[in-house]
Amino acid sequence: MAATKYVYFFGKGKADGRGDMKDLLGGKGAGLAEMTNAGIPVPPGFTITTEVCTLYYTSGKKIPASVESEIAGNLSALESAIGKKLGDPRSPLLVSVRSGAKFSMPGMMDTVLNLGLNDDTIKGLIAKSGNERFSWDAYRRFIQMFGNVVMGIEKDEFEHILQTKKDARRIKLDVDLSADDFREIVAQFKKKVKAVTGRDFPQDAHVQLRMAEEAVFGSWNNPRAITYRRLNDIPANLGTAVNVQAMVFGNMGETSATGVGFTRNPATGVKEFYGEYLTNAQGEDVVAGIRTPHPITELQGEMPRVYKQLRDITTRLERHYRDVQDFEFTIENGTLYMLQTRTGKRTAQAAVKIAVDMVKEKLITKEEAILRVEPSQLDQLLHPIIDPKAKKSVIAKGLNASPGAAVGKAVFTADDAVEMGKKEKVILVRTETNPDDIHGMDAAVGILTSRGGMTSHAAVVARGMGTPCVAGCESIRVDEKGGKFTAGAQTIKEGDWITIDGSTGEVMLGKMPTIEPSLTGEFGVLMTWADKARKLNVRANADIPRDAKVAVAFGAEGIGLCRTEHMFFAEDRLPHVQAMILADNEADREKALAELLPMQRADFLGLFQEMKGRPVTIRLLDPPLHEFLPKREELMCDVAVMKAQKKDNTPKYKKVSKLLARVEGLHEFNPMLGHRGCRLGIVYPETTRMQARAIFEAAAILAKKKIKVIPEVMVPLVGMIAEFVNQKKLIVEMAKTVMKEQKVKIQYMVGTMIELPRAALTADEIAKEAEFFSFGTNDLTQTTFGFSRDDAGKFITRYLESGILEKDPFVTLDQDGVGRLVKMGVEKGRASRAGLKVGICGEHGGDPASVEFCHRTGLNYVSCSPYRVPIARMAAAHAAIKEAGKTAASVTK
Repeated sequence: MAATKYVYFFGKGKADGRGDMKDLLGGKGAGLAEMTNAGIPVPPGFTITTEVCTLYYTSGKKIPASVESEIAGNLSALESAIGKKLGDPRSPLLVSVRSGAKFSMPGMMDTVLNLGLNDDTIKGLIAKSGNERFSWDAYRRFIQMFGNVVMGIEKDEFEHILQTKKDARRIKLDVDLSADDFREIVAQFKKKVKAVTGRDFPQDAHVQLRMAEEAVFGSWNNPRAITYRRLNDIPANLGTAVNVQAMVFGNMGETSATGVGFTRNPATGVKEFYGEYLTNAQGEDVVAGIRTPHPITELQGEMPRVYKQLRDITTRLERHYRDVQDFEFTIENGTLYMLQTRTGKRTAQAAVKIAVDMVKEKLITKEEAILRVEPSQLDQLLHPIIDPKAKKSVIAKGLNASPGAAVGKAVFTADDAVEMGKKEKVILVRTETNPDDIHGMDAAVGILTSRGGMTSHAAVVARGMGTPCVAGCESIRVDEKGGKFTAGAQTIKEGDWITIDGSTGEVMLGKMPTIEPSLTGEFGVLMTWADKARKLNVRANADIPRDAKVAVAFGAEGIGLCRTEHMFFAEDRLPHVQAMILADNEADREKALAELLPMQRADFLGLFQEMKGRPVTIRLLDPPLHEFLPKREELMCDVAVMKAQKKDNTPKYKKVSKLLARVEGLHEFNPMLGHRGCRLGIVYPETTRMQARAIFEAAAILAKKKIKVIPEVMVPLVGMIAEFVNQKKLIVEMAKTVMKEQKVKIQYMVGTMIELPRAALTADEIAKEAEFFSFGTNDLTQTTFGFSRDDAGKFITRYLESGILEKDPFVTLDQDGVGRLVKMGVEKGRASRAGLKVGICGEHGGDPASVEFCHRTGLNYVSCSPYRVPIARMAAAHAAIKEAGKTAASVTK
């Protein structure tokens, strides 16, 4: 049996690996192998597989000796290919050591460049390159990166030394420093390493390599990588590969350069060559925003031959992979080298346009186009835009790095963004972001940086998150420690309101009014394809006509949940609701309900009119009655204060005391499992009768006008068939009464929510009477887990961090437990009633993973908030296409 291969070589036009080996080689390693095999100029090197990452963690965070032996063999092959040796003082081989997971995680893991330099090899590099300044610059960069990534020294320790030197020389940019400056900086860097770590900077190049490889594997579990994986649903067990590659240098002078780019615009999707570069620079200078780079098109004027070669290669790569490519390149003394190609991250706007355009270009099929747009990405398209009619107070303008408008309070650290973001909207303002800011970037509604370009860390991560971002806004001066930034004469302090427009790059003072975007053009085309592909219907949860109108605009095919209690909280209705609750006899309750009847009828009439014949599922009153009354603690306080003020004989005191007595009577230790749902209708049948009358009278008004109406009356919190039968009888009787009174025929259905485990277990019995089921997965999750939705936040985060839960079960349906009950309920229900209509109306209806489960389980529809309807439509299409196997391999182009 052949031994497991852990290291894959690439170089001189041939690679051991292939582009389809991302699981093993990671995205970067697979791309390097594919480019090498395609004859594209790639510096040689080798990839240590993701399997070694697993071995690293199971072997006490050490690379096993057997793998080290294989690495040594591949290092020898690399030395032969280059004609240089690692650690050779006369002709030193220098390498980069980079991470590369299966899924792109830009900036989240670690990289070391120029590895192999020491006090001896620096002499060989000077002699070989003939460029003393470049050589000392390379050495200081290596110590800086190795010291931070491998030895754990804070970046600021090195930056302070560098800045002190620039200040002493009265210069702004690193490129203005001389060879002597860098020689002195190297000496100071080494002293800093000794002072912080207690040991000398390692001089053995082979020790450097081993330490760097282990550090990159170790970065798979650094805090920012863990956060990024959680935010992007990347499994923690995949691991990262490590790529060791011969260095090529973009900082050898004016005929050298480095850059990053995309084959299409990743922000808009426009088919244009897009990217940035810097002459006389190394790769980290571009992405770190240390210098503001130039648009890649300007390279045509500086180096026309190299530019044409780069265009030809990247066009080939896009055609080969049939998708947008994100590439990195270096030009060393006029010679082009490709360092990476991978599928480019893009905004939702760009993803939609690119998918539709590539179908038109006959590069991909419609099914592939649908699968190219992640359902959750569509949330980005629902970002507000600044009202064009608004008078803008623009104080600065930067790069339009990630589209959408954001309004929030300025904060200057990632930690502050997290803390303040819990209470209000914040915009994270930084000189430049770095991977350690990921938690703050996630908490912020917008990101503003004074440095960096369109491919800087802030821009790339913001686009991936769908967060509006203005980058490289050089006219502002950010004082992070002082908690402020200046723009001309304006000073904006922490907590001040600002607005940014990631589509235009504008920064505005104060809170600008925003409006919702229009979803047309390519989006409409793609959603038409998605609708043809999906089997699941998509409805919306909507309680008022305005929400119903939005839902229809987003493609909802009905209302899956109208929560009638939300109508009761209106200012003009609450007194009548409270009067009904305070009534101590049926006659007084009927009187109060009679006041509510016309209001409820008008509500339902508005919904029916807006839905224009689409089905509307109306849930009868569900929450505990105490929710409509003032808080018990507030009433107790009011009574105590009036007593202390000797006002206990006033009418107000008597009124508040009566209210408190009723609240005390309604008080429950566990109201979510108490007197609510169908239990209210059973104890107070007049509430069910009033709501049923309002529903059927509204339907009758439209039926008389020959307007189609399909009311679906839903009884909540049923756990036993007898409960449902009790409520169904009242509803059917009222329907007959209204139809007789109004002399019309109304098509309607009576069904129930399945939100208790007992209901799922006895679904076959309930289905004998219920005409439809709607799974209320919010409460079903709560009652299955025994988690209180209101209190679970105290421990859910810890459960997620500890790996006890993979996902928050209130966000993504727990398929093993709650999902099993859903599946059982569907099967049992349809066994009793063939063709039973079944849907889901919890928040899970807009979660892509949960929608896919609903498709597999055979539900008829999902229902979600109006703004998540497009996401659910796209998720349903993904589920259908994946099930049918309509991928590139099985669809004829």
